[in-house]
Amino acid sequence: MREAGLVIHRHAAQPRGRPRDEWSLAPTARPGGDPPHAYGPLAVWLARSIPATPARLREIEATGRRIGQGLATADAASPEQAIGDLLTGLGFQPEIEREPEGRLRCRLRNCPYRDSVRENQAVVCTLHRGITRGLLDRLAPTATLERFIPHDPDRAGCEIGIDGLAPAASQQP
Repeated sequence: MREAGLVIHRHAAQPRGRPRDEWSLAPTARPGGDPPHAYGPLAVWLARSIPATPARLREIEATGRRIGQGLATADAASPEQAIGDLLTGLGFQPEIEREPEGRLRCRLRNCPYRDSVRENQAVVCTLHRGITRGLLDRLAPTATLERFIPHDPDRAGCEIGIDGLAPAASQQP
């Protein structure tokens, strides 16, 4: 599976002993040859049924935040890795770049919800923004989501910017 580009291998440092082997989906994985589409028809139907009023969008973001808190796992080596692994697992094919001073920039190269975004971008992207905030609540409570810019779902490229992450282990004194 590694040779086919479906998984990546990394070594996770342990407090004592040898590093642990970890495997996860590769950000560029296309198991069936096509980009993942998630639960397309259901997402489209839901997007059609929810009005994008200011009050509803606040509710949707709050719901997304609770979802993100539930999706966060404590077993990742870093918040950056946990966020990358989750976005990969959801089919977004993230391209993550760590910047100095605890900044993280992420460009999503695939929109697995493109059909539902075409129906109601405000609702779907607001839910995703809430999920991202919920992940941060759980994984890096002092960090802030400083940038969340949706793009055309057919071209992807949505941008996520996070400030205030602890420096990566390789950057700590």
